[in-house]
Amino acid sequence: MPSSDRKELLKHELGDLLYAEKLILKMLGTLTREVHNPEMLARVQEHVGETEEQIERLKRAFESIGEKAKAEKCDAAIGLKEEHDSFKKEEKPSRAMLEAFDLGSSLRVEHYEIAGYRSAIAVATALGERECVALLSESLREEEAMATFIERSSVKALKGLAAGMDLANGNAEVVLTTNGGRSSSSRSGGSKSASSSNGTSSGSKASSTSARRSGGTTGEGRSSSGKSGGGKASSAKSGASSSKSGGTKSGSKSASSPRSRSAART
Repeated sequence: MPSSDRKELLKHELGDLLYAEKLILKMLGTLTREVHNPEMLARVQEHVGETEEQIERLKRAFESIGEKAKAEKCDAAIGLKEEHDSFKKEEKPSRAMLEAFDLGSSLRVEHYEIAGYRSAIAVATALGERECVALLSESLREEEAMATFIERSSVKALKGLAAGMDLANGNAEVVLTTNGGRSSSSRSGGSKSASSSNGTSSGSKASSTSARRSGGTTGEGRSSSGKSGGGKASSAKSGASSSKSGGTKSGSKSASSPRSRSAART
């Protein structure tokens, strides 16, 4: 192909895109079986239909420049598929890990397609092929919309997948609801647990223990009441002892005062 023949270059760009879209359509079919996030799955399934339409647009783009549609081997698209397949085969990822990987893999595919369409549009624009430009631009908008969706949804989707992986590995903290409407947390791995029984939390038991140690009443059983009663009795005895002691001291002072001695002489 002579480097000065821009139409041949446009045919190459269109052929490259046609091969890539056909291969990516197969990749999207695989993706629908690997993705389980409902929102992401629905968007992938929608993009399958868009990709089928993009293939038809590329055929019309060939016709618009007076050429027969012909796909040309696209090594870049093949490489993107091989990267996915080798990760799946060699790493043997869990379902959640593979789904997380697919987010990045899908974004790379979309950005490759965006670059391919922009390149073809530039050549078609330079040649004055307006119908071809319009067809390619429509597909470009769909690819850009898909890439934007993946970028905006990836963080939320990855957090959900990470939580699922942590739970499977026994590292996630879950909340259990008891009959009393109170909640307690436990680690699924069994390392930590704090449960409530009959609506009474462990914190209440700790408060009761603290109250008994300080001499207070707990209101939970006779033994606590008995201890509380004992405390009152002890206080009464202490009061009586203080009264006697106070009387003795008062008497001693009266006997020793000068007025008391003078009254005795009279």
